[in-house]
Amino acid sequence: MARRLDSEVHEVLRRGTVIPAHPLALTAERRLDERRQRALTRYYIAAGAGGLAVGVHTTQFAIRDPQHGLFEPVLQLAAEEMERADRDRVEPLIRIGGICGETAQAVQEAELLADLGYGAGLLSLAALQHCDDNGLLAHCRRVGEILPVVGFYLQPAVGGRALSYGFWREFAEIENVVAIKIAPFNRYQTLDVVRAVAESGRDIALYTGNDDNIVMDLVTPHVFRIAQRTETRRIVGGLLGHWAVWTRRATELLQECQAAACDERIVPKSLIQRSSEITDCNAAFFDAAHHFAGCIAGLHEVLRHQGLLEGIWCLDPKETLGPGQLEEINRVYDAYPHLNDDDFVREGRDEWLRP
Repeated sequence: MARRLDSEVHEVLRRGTVIPAHPLALTAERRLDERRQRALTRYYIAAGAGGLAVGVHTTQFAIRDPQHGLFEPVLQLAAEEMERADRDRVEPLIRIGGICGETAQAVQEAELLADLGYGAGLLSLAALQHCDDNGLLAHCRRVGEILPVVGFYLQPAVGGRALSYGFWREFAEIENVVAIKIAPFNRYQTLDVVRAVAESGRDIALYTGNDDNIVMDLVTPHVFRIAQRTETRRIVGGLLGHWAVWTRRATELLQECQAAACDERIVPKSLIQRSSEITDCNAAFFDAAHHFAGCIAGLHEVLRHQGLLEGIWCLDPKETLGPGQLEEINRVYDAYPHLNDDDFVREGRDEWLRP
């Protein structure tokens, strides 16, 4: 029998929260730095995140490679820290693990996530470039027989594929789908997903993964006339690589966006201005100038700057900052000091780094 999402966790997911895509902490020898890996998890929880996504793109898909063997250890470390934190929380953390690969691999990963206590799987379809919609949907249904599914529209620039409105309309009918991360970095494709869910009439939580358009995703009402009814859908939270840095400010931003979304009169001009500022920061962090080649290393650089990581090392030695990316990160740091949470990190860092 398929596992269902805990009702309390489901309510947090439906209401909308901050879910950082968890990075990978490595030593200079490119081995897992367990102390700093735990420190990152502790930081996100202390910053107010309502959940974590682990084993996803930001964690580096290569953790699954046999020569690294880090998929289960990294999931386990995060699970232990979330379990510890939940003992003192009113609301449980949302535990999301990444699932990728062909169906056999995806099923195996879903089973591991279930064994480790994860509530849902973020299902990447990047490995199924050869499948048509029917093949993709069969794959998703099979994974949903094991674990609740968070759909994932990943932009092609980092390995995703274009997905049709028809696919999303059928996907929304899969019983164990609980949420969708919308991350095509494309307004037309974003609207395809929102409309498909609205057409379905199902209560599926929509999360932005569009790191280039975070604020506007969170404050925009999507209103559709469907048969004889009007359906309004909103993107309620974010599951974002961008929110793996400056996370304290992200939690404050989400609260402000949710308040603005509830006000039918006007979105504050200051919030619209911040939308542009955050997108500018994202361009630097994600190395947009070089087709996102330095997106993971850029996040590492911010965390290194804050003292949470020792260096920016990735499992692939060739994966590093793009030309001029460090200068761009320094530029946005200077341009938007109100967006960083360096003071918050400085106050808590020593405690989070304790063994």
